[in-house]
Amino acid sequence: MGLAGRTAVVTGTAHGIGTAIAKALTEDGATVHGVDRDTADLTSPQAVADFFAAIGPVDILVNNAGGVVGQTGKPLEDVPPEDWHAVVDANLTSAYLCIRAVIPGMKARGWGRIVNISSAAGLTVSRTGIQAYASAKAGQIGLTRQLAAELGPFGITVNCIAPGFILSNPTTQIQWDGYGPEGQAQMVAGISMRRLGQPEDIAHGVQFFAAERSGWVTGQTIAIDGGHAFL
Repeated sequence: MGLAGRTAVVTGTAHGIGTAIAKALTEDGATVHGVDRDTADLTSPQAVADFFAAIGPVDILVNNAGGVVGQTGKPLEDVPPEDWHAVVDANLTSAYLCIRAVIPGMKARGWGRIVNISSAAGLTVSRTGIQAYASAKAGQIGLTRQLAAELGPFGITVNCIAPGFILSNPTTQIQWDGYGPEGQAQMVAGISMRRLGQPEDIAHGVQFFAAERSGWVTGQTIAIDGGHAFL
């Protein structure tokens, strides 16, 4: 119960990774507030401000909301601006707005934990070929480094997790089914641990970054992908 007395906000808790993170932080003793698209529009500055004002001071923020917002890969010249902005806003702008909302309280208390959930697409390329998604997820990694430098003097750590393929929601299920048996076997063979990741694998990484004992770890991006990056 190392997080007893701490207040956490986890975005994107409707299913999968977000649900697992919220559960793990609750088990560690934190009071957890989940938010998804049905709770607040995290791409709206006013909606974000209203949501956090209703909660009060936040000690731990996990930016997990995002995804491909129903899009599929296509050549860049066929991507309209509204599609580009929809993905960037869902993944990167939402993180910026939520971080901006919690920083004043964290600074005042001299303690804070911010964890951004990026993607393997932010480190390599998007398997779905969605350029805005790869760009936004890489942007989260850059934002993590920049804010770690800015907020460290105030006792606030900022770290990032880049998950490998996690079969955790309807979108990833469709993607997985689309590979077919041969493609699925190839994917698993390309993972050192020879299994797909589970939402709990990502939640365990968040637990590490959020812990009191991790107070000297900041500006880091860890790929939790079963060793896929090594093959």
